[in-house]
Amino acid sequence: MNPFEMVVAIVAITAIASVIRAKYGVVRRHKGEDFVRPGPDPETERLRAELKALKDRVAVLERLATDSSTALDREFEKLRDRD
Repeated sequence: MNPFEMVVAIVAITAIASVIRAKYGVVRRHKGEDFVRPGPDPETERLRAELKALKDRVAVLERLATDSSTALDREFEKLRDRD
């Protein structure tokens, strides 16, 4: 094996090892390696709750847009009381 092939092999092995480390959640910190267990992120949970609330509001608005005017007035009153 000539030196060029050896350098290419070392680079390939290093690249493959870093991809495997990333897949399994191993993070290098200073002189050691830690396993990072992916868990529920509070920001993600907050955004999911906000998205659910927005979907509920859109559903109400769609229903209001397709109902008759008397039902529309009642729904507006419900929404005013809720906020």
